[in-house]
Amino acid sequence: MNKPMHLTAADREFIGLVARAAFANPFSDARTEVDRQIADLTGVQGREAQVDAVALRVFAKIKELDERGVADLNRHEGEERMALAIAFLFEGFHRWISPFDDLILKQIAAGDTSVDVPFAREAIATLCRRGFPAERAERYFAMFYQLRRAYYLIDRGLTGASPCMQKLRERLWSNVFTADMQLYVLQLWNRMEDFSTLLLGATGTGKGAAAAALGRSGFIPFDTRKNCFAESFTRGFIALNLSQFPETLIESELFGHRKGAFTGAVEAHAGVFARCSPHGAIFLDEIGEVAEPLQIKLLQILQERTFTPVGSHERQRFAGRVIAATNRPLDELRRDGKFRDDFYYRLCSDVILVPGLHQRLVEHPRELDLLLNELVSRLTGQSDTGLAAHVAQALRQSPGPDYTWPGNVRELEQAVRRVLLTGHYAAQSAPAAGAHSRFLAALESGALSGDEVLAGYCARLHAQLGSYEEVARRTRLDRRTVRRYILLHRDQA
Repeated sequence: MNKPMHLTAADREFIGLVARAAFANPFSDARTEVDRQIADLTGVQGREAQVDAVALRVFAKIKELDERGVADLNRHEGEERMALAIAFLFEGFHRWISPFDDLILKQIAAGDTSVDVPFAREAIATLCRRGFPAERAERYFAMFYQLRRAYYLIDRGLTGASPCMQKLRERLWSNVFTADMQLYVLQLWNRMEDFSTLLLGATGTGKGAAAAALGRSGFIPFDTRKNCFAESFTRGFIALNLSQFPETLIESELFGHRKGAFTGAVEAHAGVFARCSPHGAIFLDEIGEVAEPLQIKLLQILQERTFTPVGSHERQRFAGRVIAATNRPLDELRRDGKFRDDFYYRLCSDVILVPGLHQRLVEHPRELDLLLNELVSRLTGQSDTGLAAHVAQALRQSPGPDYTWPGNVRELEQAVRRVLLTGHYAAQSAPAAGAHSRFLAALESGALSGDEVLAGYCARLHAQLGSYEEVARRTRLDRRTVRRYILLHRDQA
């Protein structure tokens, strides 16, 4: 056995910083701060360029350790070995970022058939040479893919530079990997199906895009025999808008049915819970529209992870995650007995607010331009900043810079189409906007008392967040106080 070796104090300090970076949320200020301690980022513009600078600094340090003959986990023990392992994983991940990006695009183009991974053997062999056992090296390689895929989907699937969008990306990352990534890597990487998620936000804010990023970011094992991942991430996400189905068909669409289960069931049908991959997720949009009997059956799936197709007695297992969304105020539905408390509490392992477009535009002056560039590129199939600027100019003329965009991003997308077709877009009326507009006008005129200001603010937050608890957390007020203010605002409206 080789005699154990020891790192210098400077080595340990640097590797400790790398470990902090490895476990930090890449969308957080904490990650940016530790990156600045690892590498000199003066004059380095853009997040991707900063990450590249940090990676080069780590590559240089690992190369130095190699030249000194100490870059082998088998030559180290205890905490030093653990810290060095994290540094090797950080290095390995960043060396393969570009091939992983190419793989993601290749997989999207291929669809549901898992594609070959030409660099897998070399990447896994490199980890093995560093001292990782083969089985663990394969798992870490699959985790590299998950990390890059989650970052790619969250970063590119949710356009926007406003603080609320930056916070949303940070929350989505934590939803995939938890707030403690070290805990995720050690214990939870294959147990995330038990953590359901509830997305709240007004109609058209982009809850579906957020859900898709989450649902396609799960861990997928690597199949060394076939040299590909166990399945394509594109088939791991199934979205279902519950408001689009009559009550008589929702149950069949969710749980499936056997042949002859009811009139018209001429053949067996597999519902979404049967079709969902164990590495994927089901997105149940408009969950606030579900009647109580169906809530009870969905609660059973969340608790027991089993379901029974219509007309059958055979229990089947569901192994994916559940993501749900609603634009309805769940507090009101629960208070009125339309949404069961036990269903709500089993559904909301995590509650994430998707911000409205008006808030985003207020927070960041370039948010509209970024969104228009993305939408024009999507509609035309190519980036065209000139055309996006033309659309922006048309929207600044009508409906104008003070427009609140009640239909959010979905309305903005239709506005872009309208401008491209007709050259202009007229403001759309929004029935719910009157009370808020009156509140803003009274606020600007100084006509409100302190209680009235708090009442209007709490009511506005409640419309966005959907629950008294979330408003209480945001405002640091007692839940009963929040409810009293919201009711006061309704009486005054």
